[in-house]
Amino acid sequence: MSDSPTSTPIRVLIVDDHPVVRDGLRGLFAGDPDFEVVGEAANGQDAVSRTEAFRPDVVLMDLHMPTLDGVGATREIVERGLGAKVLVVTTYDTETDVLPAIEAGATGYVLKDTPRDDLRSAVRAAAEGKTVLSPPVAQQLVGHVREPARGSLSDRELEILRLVAEGATNKAVANQLFISEATVKTHLLHAFDKLGVHQRAAAVAAAYERGLLTPGD
Repeated sequence: MSDSPTSTPIRVLIVDDHPVVRDGLRGLFAGDPDFEVVGEAANGQDAVSRTEAFRPDVVLMDLHMPTLDGVGATREIVERGLGAKVLVVTTYDTETDVLPAIEAGATGYVLKDTPRDDLRSAVRAAAEGKTVLSPPVAQQLVGHVREPARGSLSDRELEILRLVAEGATNKAVANQLFISEATVKTHLLHAFDKLGVHQRAAAVAAAYERGLLTPGD
């Protein structure tokens, strides 16, 4: 059931590089007095220019597009103060997709399999500046928040990881740092826990990925 009509239709810009998806989203709002689709765009660069030209209240933003992706377009819309709320509508729900979009300034993040009524409600909420997240997306964010803080490795743990990255065994690390091999293992286990990994190689890779170690250290 539709919510009561708003006094002024919510102006919507649809951004997706697949015409069939744009058609489907446009059809979702057809005939509903709460909404007015003011335009479409097939890439992020056009999304920015048409947001500036059409001044929509809500931009329905896909993520993976040519020319400029959805994260880049979202960031530009927000940084340029164009006034539109960005609601990401995508099939991707992994942390590597969700976090950059939210950090870029997206008001909400929903998946393309969201029921029609729920998607319309999400657009209404986004227009009011409310955060809207599909359950799998919310779960990703909660999991991220619950992870040990990145960069929380102690100086000793980082020192040991640097040596491990150079190929040193636990015994070699212990000899070089004048500590017991058991102490090395304990520090590594703490580092594994903080990085969310279970093996030496994975710990080193995670430390490089997060900027805790850099080549040449």
